[in-house]
Amino acid sequence: MNRIQRGRGGWVVEMGGLTRAAGLALLVIGLAIGGCSTKKKPGEGVAGGPGGGLGEGGIGSGGGSSLQNNIQGGTMGQGPLGDIHFDYNEATIRPQDNDVLKANADYLTSHAQSRVQIEGHCDDRGSEEYNIALGARRAQAAKDYLATLGISGDRMSTISYGKELPLCTEEADDCWAQNRRDHFALSQ
Repeated sequence: MNRIQRGRGGWVVEMGGLTRAAGLALLVIGLAIGGCSTKKKPGEGVAGGPGGGLGEGGIGSGGGSSLQNNIQGGTMGQGPLGDIHFDYNEATIRPQDNDVLKANADYLTSHAQSRVQIEGHCDDRGSEEYNIALGARRAQAAKDYLATLGISGDRMSTISYGKELPLCTEEADDCWAQNRRDHFALSQ
């Protein structure tokens, strides 16, 4: 280490090249050891395995996540919570979906241990980035509405799948309308 005078009487200690290299090597070794301190058991952290999905319990079988169903090659199971749909290019809750959201809130109120992941979905028109943002706004709109009905925000999470997990793949208005939705996935 070298002491060098800088400015008005101030002294600075500057490390030499070898000291700097040794310090950097120790930092890298420390990070490598600290980052690799735990090993996962086989099957842990993958979809369908322990720890996969929402929270510690994972997504429950009733109304599971769209991604989990897609990975397992299954169809969308509705579960006890209903989906809501949106108009083209909109993230506003439609009046006809108020009853669905109230029923979902009633279910969540009577099942206090349940958590819900609100998944925002879009049709396949528009860019991937735009649809991810639109799906996030749709999921947040439903979360905000459920919060006004008394569901605690820490029991809800949101995710946007954009146009990646469509229910219908035809290029038609009625098919696109099915894909513009929020899906509610339960976990216990």
